[in-house]
Amino acid sequence: MEGISSTAQILIAIIPIVGIVMGSVVIFFYLLWNHRQKTLLIQAGQQRKEEFDLLSFSLLSGLLLSSVGIALTVLLLIIEGASYGLLGGIIPLSVGIGLLTHYAIRRGEKRNG
Repeated sequence: MEGISSTAQILIAIIPIVGIVMGSVVIFFYLLWNHRQKTLLIQAGQQRKEEFDLLSFSLLSGLLLSSVGIALTVLLLIIEGASYGLLGGIIPLSVGIGLLTHYAIRRGEKRNG
């Protein structure tokens, strides 16, 4: 890092910190406003129970994790070959395949009964 000035090094170090802080602020306000909304709904007697759609979650998460896992596995296999670094791609690929398998099994159960 001989060619990089000290000012640039400081900026490079600060950017991730600012990103994490800003992300934390956004999450904090989302949680705060969501809590206030639920509190007001309970007080007004209009609380509704939200059901979590596990099938849609399994399908979306499975597709995303599988595609990311395939991309990382191929990239790491090309760059590093068969090494422990390859686990960085195999793990999300395996989780994604597991979620897609769960989706397929549950969808078959819903059709049959």
